[in-house]
Amino acid sequence: MSNAAGANQPLPAELGKHLEDSLTHLVDSSKPSAVPKTAEGAADTEHPNDAIHVAPKKGRSWIAHLFPNQETVHNLFAMEHLGNYVIDRTSGKKVFEAMPLYVRVGMHLLFITGSGYLTYPSIESLLENQSIKQGELYDQTGDDVLPHIQSFINTYQLPLDELLVSDLTKYPTFNAFFSRRLKATARPITSPSDPLIITSPADCRLTVFSSVDQAKKLWIKGQEFSIQSLLVGDDKADKSFSALTEDPGCSIAVARLAPQDYHRYHSPVEGTVVSIKDIHGELYTVNPQAVNENLNVFTRNKRSIMLIHANLGPGREEVPIALVSVGAMLVGSIGWSKKPGDKILKGEELGWFQYGGSTNIVVFPSSAGIQFDQDLCANSEASVETVVRVGMEIGAITKQ
Repeated sequence: MSNAAGANQPLPAELGKHLEDSLTHLVDSSKPSAVPKTAEGAADTEHPNDAIHVAPKKGRSWIAHLFPNQETVHNLFAMEHLGNYVIDRTSGKKVFEAMPLYVRVGMHLLFITGSGYLTYPSIESLLENQSIKQGELYDQTGDDVLPHIQSFINTYQLPLDELLVSDLTKYPTFNAFFSRRLKATARPITSPSDPLIITSPADCRLTVFSSVDQAKKLWIKGQEFSIQSLLVGDDKADKSFSALTEDPGCSIAVARLAPQDYHRYHSPVEGTVVSIKDIHGELYTVNPQAVNENLNVFTRNKRSIMLIHANLGPGREEVPIALVSVGAMLVGSIGWSKKPGDKILKGEELGWFQYGGSTNIVVFPSSAGIQFDQDLCANSEASVETVVRVGMEIGAITKQ
């Protein structure tokens, strides 16, 4: 995305104030104190800040009054880029992704309307400032933390039996809960000792592509997207990823994490960590509402890239693979659990995101010979994400 349209002129003061107020409201609406109240004054924790999916216990939302058929609302929102359908791989069902209404509308106004708001550098600054504010809110301790955690659990119906630490009072901040660990048995790894089987790096909404050209045709509409721009950014002298950036046949898997997902990511392969590179950038949303609207999200956003030498079987013991962790709107914090030189097993934890939804992109060179699973390919061809979990098989290495 170019800033050319607004780079040489300031954002009109009145418009700037409206946008700042809107972003501030988006952040403030996600605080525990913003949870809606029922008619009797008790907090409605079944679906705070989202009148679409569950009506309040006392009375009905204004959307429910206007559109009693929930499917009609979902179809309308999908048509107008106010949300998206995903396919649950376990059940095979096509479902409309849960998201607070104020977030839907805010992203639509900022990214979809064609207004050109994001061509102004001041908007990028606003997004960064609000991200910092969001992080500070979720790193606060105090009496609001436990109700906030419980509200989040109820909203997304998170299973507590998966938690490594099940006592919610042991999480001092909301971010501590958000980057929670799970029991090892909660995410079994497919064929852990078979180097030919590739697994999902995250609980995510996954799309897979055999080439960058296919990804840009079906999913990533930003014209700046390339393996070079993704892994190197503006550092033209960086040759550490040359085995990938100079390979025209790279395959990619795009794993988008929604707020309700488990936010630690894991290695899809066995191997050795070679290096980690940080690239400063913006904090645009990684939701399909933006990715599909010709925004260069992945190559403009803050990201951190781990280069792995993967063991993909005899004769391919050191195949270079990149795992890119992409920060997103109101989600700037990326952490790594491993360091260069560490040996990693398939399914082993690599790092985590703080609050929000973000993305891992795994880049495989043509020499890997990866063939993604057919169901994932078919869904991606239809421009629909598939909900998968850490450790699920997503593809296999073809024998050569």
